[in-house]
Amino acid sequence: MRENDMLEKEEIFSKVLRAGRRTYFFDVRATKADDYYITITESKKFTEEDGSFHFKKHKIYLYKEDFTAFSEILEDMTSYVLNHKGEEVISERHQKDFKKEYPVEKEEEDLPTTSSFTNIEFDDI
Repeated sequence: MRENDMLEKEEIFSKVLRAGRRTYFFDVRATKADDYYITITESKKFTEEDGSFHFKKHKIYLYKEDFTAFSEILEDMTSYVLNHKGEEVISERHQKDFKKEYPVEKEEEDLPTTSSFTNIEFDDI
């Protein structure tokens, strides 16, 4: 195994956030120069029809020089969502009693009548 592979596997500090079928792993790792960076891994569980399952993973590498800007933008984005939509989860998947609003169908009196259409005979074509 290469030295780089060994460093990739060494975790200095870790935290896990389990969120339904998603799990987020936050890991502090070390570079070859023994500087630290963060990896954020999203692992999502998928179940097959036969009952077996697999995981899809997505990873972000975050280096110290980007911490401040990343933190500021993350704070802006989370504040925006919470200020505009609140903390309540609104989703069919997350709430068993979620009722999707469907547009109200027009009543018969609101529908156009045949007199509002142009009268064209097939012989005219």
